[in-house]
Amino acid sequence: MTDDTQQCALAPDTDAVQALTHDPGLTGPRADCVQCGEPTELPADHPGITLCPVCTWQQAQRIACSG
Repeated sequence: MTDDTQQCALAPDTDAVQALTHDPGLTGPRADCVQCGEPTELPADHPGITLCPVCTWQQAQRIACSG
């Protein structure tokens, strides 16, 4: 039997990587994850959808090779 499973080679999105990197110099309130409600490493005024590291990883798993 041959293994017909496909694997995607995804290149990292540099803007997303920079947005999710931890910056210990940031102070102030943190944004809550829109899926689970846990605090994220992003500031509360960060634009867009904010996800905690766990939900970010789970979301990436769901969309990687989903087609």
